Amino acid sequence: MSKATFNMICEELDAAVTKKDTMLRMAIPVRQRVAVCLYRLATGDPLRTVSGLFGLGISTCHKLVLEVCAAIKNVLMPKFLQWPNDERLGQIKSEFGSISGIPDVAGAIYTTHVSIIAPKVSPALYYNKKHTERNQKPSYSTTVQGVVDPRGVFTDICIGYPGAMPNDQILEKSVFSKRFNMGHSKNVRVVGNSSYPLLDWLLVPYTHQNHTWSQHSFNEKIGDVQQIAKDAFMRLKGRWACLQKRTEVKLQDLPVVLGACCVLHNICEINNETMDESLIFDLFDDEIVVGENAKGKSVNAVQVRDSIAHNLLHHSH
Repeated sequence: MSKATFNMICEELDAAVTKKDTMLRMAIPVRQRVAVCLYRLATGDPLRTVSGLFGLGISTCHKLVLEVCAAIKNVLMPKFLQWPNDERLGQIKSEFGSISGIPDVAGAIYTTHVSIIAPKVSPALYYNKKHTERNQKPSYSTTVQGVVDPRGVFTDICIGYPGAMPNDQILEKSVFSKRFNMGHSKNVRVVGNSSYPLLDWLLVPYTHQNHTWSQHSFNEKIGDVQQIAKDAFMRLKGRWACLQKRTEVKLQDLPVVLGACCVLHNICEINNETMDESLIFDLFDDEIVVGENAKGKSVNAVQVRDSIAHNLLHHSH
């Protein structure tokens, strides 16, 4: 993150995080508060390390991180992480259109897992079977579902559903999906991978065996759009390394911290902060394929997908 971006964040958060000096001690300055938070999120270092580096108590550092994350969520999220207005939506559709040739695509969706310590209450809900098999030890996780624009900037996030819940169920419960199902977003499509169901507003790849030429080319184009979302999550976890390891943050505090990381990701992306390729984090989010006969799949969605696939093949020739 450049100094200019850091300064902008400090200015924006100034009113929300400033504390007054008391008779007994001087208040910690805003820049130091923000720096402690960003350092902890970017490195995932233990609080003991952060405390030593900044010359502040461990519990003070813990409190600062949560306070600054809450301020980022309350002050910066409304400015930097919002579903686009109609004008921006038009730009997004044309950018995705030039990438994929598919009309009316307004976002690419992806869901990632963040490792947590086994919760005391209902641990089975958070049990991550796939991670457990890979790591050869019990693994627990919470989830972040995100929709991105063609630049990899988040336009919607849904945080905190337990890791045992499959992507299609998280989607179904999210406010994002309810908004679409109620018909608030007309002429807009979102692209997902095979762990999501085919819906009137959600395009996913063909998952059956033996594709026709048009289905094969459709899957390739869908893959290009889907990769933009996956790449965004790889940069999110690369920049904010606290998301790469098992987090010590309490489960009830985690949504605010994860939300702050997504907002900070957007600020970096919007300000064209370049990222060292070596930092990009490989994702291990296993796609559990939703069958072609998943519930909620409409006949209309099947026909629309087939006609898009047909048009793509014939336009490309």
